[in-house]
This record gives sequence, C-alpha cells and structure tokens, in this order.
Amino acid sequence: MLEMSISFINTITKSTSTSSVTHSYFCCGTKRTNLKGSTSTFHPFNRNKFSLPTVRTKGSRGVIAVKGKLGGTKMGGEEPEVKKFEFTITQPDDWHLHLRDGHLLESVVVHSATTFGRAIIMPNLKPPITTVAAAIAYRERINNALPSNSNFTPLMTLYLTDNTSPDEIKLAKESGAIFGVKLYPAGATTNSEDGVTDLFGKCMRVLQEMMEYGLPLLVHGEVSDHNVDVFDREKVFIDTILKPLVDKLPRLKIVMEHITTIDAVKFVESCMEGFVAATVTPQHLLLNRNALFQGGLQPHNYCLPVLKRETHRQAIVSAVTSGSKQFFLGSDSAPHERHQKERTCGCAGIYSAPIALPLYAKAFEQAGALDKLEAFTSFNGPDFYGLPRNTSKITLQKISWYMSCIPFVSWK
Repeated sequence: MLEMSISFINTITKSTSTSSVTHSYFCCGTKRTNLKGSTSTFHPFNRNKFSLPTVRTKGSRGVIAVKGKLGGTKMGGEEPEVKKFEFTITQPDDWHLHLRDGHLLESVVVHSATTFGRAIIMPNLKPPITTVAAAIAYRERINNALPSNSNFTPLMTLYLTDNTSPDEIKLAKESGAIFGVKLYPAGATTNSEDGVTDLFGKCMRVLQEMMEYGLPLLVHGEVSDHNVDVFDREKVFIDTILKPLVDKLPRLKIVMEHITTIDAVKFVESCMEGFVAATVTPQHLLLNRNALFQGGLQPHNYCLPVLKRETHRQAIVSAVTSGSKQFFLGSDSAPHERHQKERTCGCAGIYSAPIALPLYAKAFEQAGALDKLEAFTSFNGPDFYGLPRNTSKITLQKISWYMSCIPFVSWK
C-alpha cells in the first residue's frame, strides 16, 4: 500500500451540568478518555478479519495528537512535527452511514459514535429493514452495541421495495423513529436485490404518501441496467428517474446520496432548496478513478457509485465549498470483512468512519475553504431534515500523523 499522511485529528468537547469535558478521537484499538474522565479501550480492529489494509509508516505507529501532543507506539526514527493550527466547529452528524449487524456492528459503531452526534442508518441488511418494527429492533441492537457513556443517536430508515405499502409510511411517520425511506434500484449496489424494479409503476402511491408526510426519499442514484456504462449510470438515472420524479412530485423531499458527477451537482443546484439535497463522501472529494488502479488494482478504493474522472471530483469540491445549503456530509462508510474485499469479485464499499472528519477537513483545506466546513458537516444536514443542530463542539488540530492499520489508505 502507498504511504498516506492525514493532517487533521479531532477532539470533542461536550457540555455537562458541571463543566466542559473533552475526549479525544483515536483509531485502531487505542484508548480514549470517556465523558466521566476515566479511560476505556474500544473494540480493536482485527487486521486478519476486517477490510483494513496496511500503510507504511514513518518512524511511528498509530501516532495520535491530544491537544498538541503525540502519542502512540514508537517504532524508531523521528516523530512527525506537530503543527499548532487548530479550529473548533459544531459537532457534525453523518447523514449516510452503514453499520451492518451482529459482530461487525459491534466492532465498528464506536468509530462513528466517537465523532458524530447522529447518523442516518442505511437499511440494506440481510434481510433488509422494510418495516417500522424491524427498524426499531435494529435501533435497539445499535444502542446495545454503543459504549455506556455514548450520546450517539441512530436515525433509522426503511428500505423501499415494490411491495412497500402507504400504511407502512403512515406508521413510519407516526412512530417518530423513521427519518427517511431508502430507494435502491434492484441490483445497483450491496444488498440491493430486494430493491425497486419499477419506481413509477409500483411505488407512486407510497411516494405520494411520503410527500404528504414530509418523509424524505433517500436515493442511490444509479440505474442498474448492465447495458449502461458503469461511469454513466448516475447521469442516466438523473435523466430517466430523478428529473421525471421531481416533475411529478415537486414537494417530495429527496436526498441524492453520495453524488459523484458534475451532472448530479447541476441537477441538485437546479432544484428547489429545502426539497432536493445531496450527501457527499470523503472519497469522492479526495479521489478520482485513477485511485482504483495506481500501483495495481486497489480493492479498498472500490465503492459504488464508482470513483469518476478528475473533472467530476473538482465539480463536487466546488459545490460543497460554495456555501450552498443543498450539500452535506454523508460518509457512506461501509465496512466489509477483509476477505470480502480482497477476492476475485470483491465487495463495493470504503470504510472511512475512524478518519472521516479529518478527511473532510483535508479536502476543504486543499480547496482553501475551511471556513465553509462547519456548515457542510454540522448545519446543512439537520436543517434539511428539520432537526436541531448539535450543541457540542469538536476541535480539529492540524498535525502530521501516520496509521499502520486504517481503512481507505491505498492512496497518498
């Protein structure tokens, strides 16, 4: 794997009734200070089990910054120089997150909960989360997997199928537990086999009900027609599905998830603010499709929608750093067991949760737009969903640090 340096690491400050306390964000099974001031160890990564490639290190392993200091296991050589620049923003949320289930859920949830206040949880499990009852049961499993001191709130969604009923949408809204309904075109991505085969022919009554209740439709925006080039599937989806849908149901709230093209940027910007928005991943801000092939085939950089040309990446960076309220953070962090990625037919998905916020900060810094980061990470999402903004603060410190065991590292 190629060497990678990450320039930001974050600490979170939460207000309590007596004082403000700080805990720091660590990766790879190291320790963090919990809200009571004691020390606890979170679930370590297992390199042999999960999809976590190795990165070459310079002089240290797992180097962590805590208020300007370095920590970690010294491996010889000089420690990276500490940069003193830091800034504080409102604690962000992740508006597109995969947590999986069972042992994988138990291993990864803490990495999102350490940084983010809330997250929209994707429903593409096996079997998928198609009912309110299943979503509430899944939420309980997530909460049970969290550390006892965690304030993380999972925001649940339903998986749209050809057979979803308007009554389920009514129940979803009345439950107060459901914050969106996810559209997966059948066969478009991981665990989408039960997705929609004919949106306009089989789901219009459900979509009308969602519009009436103000329940957002969360869209994986790609056609699954194998005759369409994989790099064109987002554009074709916009032209054949999204534009006609907005014309038919102009008051339906829609989130186009993990956009990857200039076509998606232009579509979102052409729509009415407050009704159509988009999430953006760290990989689509930092990588183009060359990252799939540099130094050999890079399975850990493979995700869906697939990485696109550099011109598309630049358009997305321009959109998120423009100050537009229609774009917000959605990591699409998607854990897979390592053997499921490094195989003849590997799974799509990049697991970025432990380092997602530093990656976003890096992208905004490169664009000269750190002043726009807070709105993108912390304001635009809750404003679109009609939820209050977080009150906790998070501080990012600029340093050089190297990890020996992290996802999303096969690039420089």
